[in-house]
Amino acid sequence: MRSPTAPATGTGAEYQPRSPLSFIRKQLPLLPGLAACAAAVSLSLLLHSIFPFIPAMTSAVALGILAGNLPFIHRPIEGPMKPGLTFAGKRLMRAGIVVLGLKLSVIDIMQLGWVTFGIIALVVLLTFVGTYFLGKLFRLPGDTPLLIATGFSICGASAIGAMAAARGTKHEDTVLPVALVTLCGTLAIGVLPLLMLPLNLDAVTFGQWVGISVHDVGQVVAAAQVAGGGALAVALVFKLTRVVLLAPIVSLAALVSRRRFQIPDAESPGEKQKMPPVIPLFVVGFLAMILIRSLGWVSPDMLQAAGLVQDIFLGSALFGLGASVKLGQLLTSGLRGASMALCAWFLIAALGYGAVRFLGAM
Repeated sequence: MRSPTAPATGTGAEYQPRSPLSFIRKQLPLLPGLAACAAAVSLSLLLHSIFPFIPAMTSAVALGILAGNLPFIHRPIEGPMKPGLTFAGKRLMRAGIVVLGLKLSVIDIMQLGWVTFGIIALVVLLTFVGTYFLGKLFRLPGDTPLLIATGFSICGASAIGAMAAARGTKHEDTVLPVALVTLCGTLAIGVLPLLMLPLNLDAVTFGQWVGISVHDVGQVVAAAQVAGGGALAVALVFKLTRVVLLAPIVSLAALVSRRRFQIPDAESPGEKQKMPPVIPLFVVGFLAMILIRSLGWVSPDMLQAAGLVQDIFLGSALFGLGASVKLGQLLTSGLRGASMALCAWFLIAALGYGAVRFLGAM
């Protein structure tokens, strides 16, 4: 009979529960990087409050790129700050995506009607497929075409983070896609309003076009608000309808990734590989937040607080990813990516314009 003091695992070592102090010590290396993220997000939100046309998330990426390339900050970024920045780029990105679900309500989407929803879904699908094959045509390596396609077709950098998590993509491989989707989304803020009059778009149609073709939610707000509150309202509904499609596309990618992991590794055939889940946990959380919002269980004050939490999480993640960008490498190896991204940006803008003209003619 086993003694009460004998180890339960039979390994010969006594079970020692983790103390709170040991847990805190384990997290200490994250603090410098997370403190840098907190400072960057605070500055980004301050800039956005002073200059509303500058999205806070775009500022967070720009500050990260700046911090990662300034000579006197480069060493701390690569040294004591790196664990916290990597943690933010992975874990806080997923947490921000979960909170993003509170922005979505099934009721708002149903009010669009099935035809409008179908048109938006078709634009997302065509953009995704077209951008993916553009990436292959420009010979971008690894998962880069898939990540850029996800970011352009759905919701920018947060969608790239979600797809990278589902695919098990390395942190450093997300840097170029995030930089490109941020660059093109920022470009859209300045260019699309200039085309409103030449293309003979009224405020509502312009808002639809922005919502269906601009990447990040903050960039949609910055571009659409130029045409007034009506344009902004419809742009957000169209944009958030695209965000709903994040869950099925990422889940499908996770399923494909499981098939990839089932293939034996030639280098270590006897080693069991860890397979990604069928539906990533953060996607489940994202869908749960949509359900909670749709059931009306969240008050306006809670939604406002959740919006701030989302900005903190996603802003920290984007600052962490931006700090990984090395401009020298980006200029030498990112030329093909930049050319491909501009083609993809034109593709989604053209598809979106055709879609809103079709909806207007109905």
